[in-house]
Amino acid sequence: MAPSAQFELAQPPSDAVSSIAFAPGSSSRIIASSWDKNVYLYSIDGERSEEGVQGSLIRTFEHRAPVMSVCFGASDAEAFSAGMDWQVSRIDLDSGDITALSKHTAPVRQVVYSREHSLLISASWDSTLHIHKTSDPSSTPLTISLPAKPHALAASPSKVVVAMTARLVHIYDLATLSAAVSTPSEQAPQPWQTRESSLKFLTRAVAAMPSDAGYATSSIEGRVSVEWFDDSAESQARKYAFKCHRQTSAEGTDVVYPVNALAFHPAFGTFASGGGDTTVALWDAEAKRRMKIYPKFPESVAALAFSTDGRYLAIATCPGFETGMEDYSGEGRTRILIRELSETEARPKGAK
Repeated sequence: MAPSAQFELAQPPSDAVSSIAFAPGSSSRIIASSWDKNVYLYSIDGERSEEGVQGSLIRTFEHRAPVMSVCFGASDAEAFSAGMDWQVSRIDLDSGDITALSKHTAPVRQVVYSREHSLLISASWDSTLHIHKTSDPSSTPLTISLPAKPHALAASPSKVVVAMTARLVHIYDLATLSAAVSTPSEQAPQPWQTRESSLKFLTRAVAAMPSDAGYATSSIEGRVSVEWFDDSAESQARKYAFKCHRQTSAEGTDVVYPVNALAFHPAFGTFASGGGDTTVALWDAEAKRRMKIYPKFPESVAALAFSTDGRYLAIATCPGFETGMEDYSGEGRTRILIRELSETEARPKGAK
């Protein structure tokens, strides 16, 4: 593979990006959700311009309210969205049709899709999860009540992690959820594990390890925690947390920024973090070390995603709320950058 290179997507959203994802089959197809009430579908194939812009906008999918989350489904032609209209929807990326799957009673913070179990999980600020069996669109979604408002959601091959207010973390077994949707009962599925977050402040993002071994969480207070699913004393002794995305001011004080985004590399077990300090860093989860920090971006890093083949890292940047929210606008300042990784860029030291 050629040395790493970076380019920008043409026609970015006109407001802040809330999430970004690569297609499961093609590393050249990307979707992004935005506060401008749209989901954007891009292709990164094509020639790069002299200004460093590459790729094209295939089409947009208009929603009734800001879209807070989007993910691909079982194929490159299927996506799911959720947002401030309280609704969970399926998007046919070829036809443009948007079909409502369920409606919460408050905004929906995030949706994640499990290809292993054909399940779509939505987490809403009404303190519920909706579990949708996407292979049977006519089935009624299963509702699970949560003890607090969810702020981040992530799925591994066998688990889904829900991070909530008051440092609560629930981990559900996806096979159990799938069985519960197929055979409804009065007794809602219980969490596989209940934990207290290692981070003292509000959770901002969660990412699950593709290896199915564990997950990482980040907070508004410039910290990241890495944990393992195995609840044995030996495994739990391996969990750790560390400070990151901080800067020293001219007066010598520590300026702390939120860690807005996390994403695991699909093959190497390393992960990227992005923060309000406008930087992205790569970390080796096993070795507990920072591998790389990229030059600063023009704005706060809002979302990150690796392509399924690990070739690309997508980085969405837009104005953050670090300096207040008066007269906020991401128009003209929102960008989606694609970094084509070198062969060893995300590989842990000593890995083959």
